[in-house]
Amino acid sequence: QVQLVESGGGLVQPGGSLRLSCAASGSIFSSSRMGWYRQAPGKQRELVATFTRGGTTDYADSVKGRFTISRDSAKNTVYLQMNSLKPEDTAVYYCKAVRIISGITIWGLGTQVTVSS
Repeated sequence: QVQLVESGGGLVQPGGSLRLSCAASGSIFSSSRMGWYRQAPGKQRELVATFTRGGTTDYADSVKGRFTISRDSAKNTVYLQMNSLKPEDTAVYYCKAVRIISGITIWGLGTQVTVSS
């Protein structure tokens, strides 16, 4: 049973934009801290953007000013707006949910983002 479903990835030219979506079940969305991670070939998975315990947002230095994480509670969906994309942003992007009470982590299956001319 897939509990997090990412979408919106694809091929985009440098300087372009994409918006990723992560649809979650209602119970997960309302009881978890959500975030986006990515993994490039041959590299470890890394944080891209996340909502913090205090309800604010946190970003990797490499994406600050270019990426924005947001959420729509009515749709149980978290978004990642990615602007001014660079070839080094190429990776599989994963949605992550961390249950606030239990700490259990749930990952989506990922969506491929390729930035290339």
